[in-house]
Amino acid sequence: MIQIIGLEKSFDGQKVLQGVNMTIADREVVAIIGESGGGKTVLLRHMIGLMKPDKGSIMVDGADMLKMSKGELDKVRDRFGIVFQGSALFDSMTIFENVVFPLREKTDYAESDILDKGRRALEDVGLKGVDEKYPSEISGGMKRRVALARALILEPTTIFFDEPTTGLDPIILNSIHRLIINTHKKYGFTGIIISHEIPEIFAVADKVAMLYGGRIVASGTPDEIKSENDPVVKQFVGASCD
Repeated sequence: MIQIIGLEKSFDGQKVLQGVNMTIADREVVAIIGESGGGKTVLLRHMIGLMKPDKGSIMVDGADMLKMSKGELDKVRDRFGIVFQGSALFDSMTIFENVVFPLREKTDYAESDILDKGRRALEDVGLKGVDEKYPSEISGGMKRRVALARALILEPTTIFFDEPTTGLDPIILNSIHRLIINTHKKYGFTGIIISHEIPEIFAVADKVAMLYGGRIVASGTPDEIKSENDPVVKQFVGASCD
């Protein structure tokens, strides 16, 4: 379980997070929505330990990340997988090398095991026969699949998705969403998705949280968010669905 308690963050005197509170249950898929530039990615960076807040706590299974030693924090982050916006693949590496990079960096698996795990990870995201290609040789949608395969390779308990479908056409976008659903069913990870894809993301998430004005102003199932009476939420969701 991940709990965010009273999280605050300012940059050059401008408040971005103003007391964020939310709870994410194990194996739950949560979509965090809100306006562009509203602090969604800043919140994600705090959750994965890349930023420290001015105030507040981030609890992972009852332990405060902000009070951990570097070694303790590294162990927690080893349980995380991340799909970055734009995929963040290494251009000089083949697709296969990109996918197995975490195994070679963080484990002592035999090469035969690495080869086997890499092939299976690519199969799980619907990619075969692209092992020796380079990122420049595949489409944007395929890059997102490779990024997910790399995130899955260490079988993390939690995967963070930072705008995983930005810039994709509607058909590819929906295929990536279906892929998230299918891999979640197989691996059972906790999923946290930063997204502006409304209403499409409602088909992926168990719960949706809307960040506005530096706070979570609504949280619930997709149906609850769609029927929310708060005028800010109603306007944002309604405008996005038009």
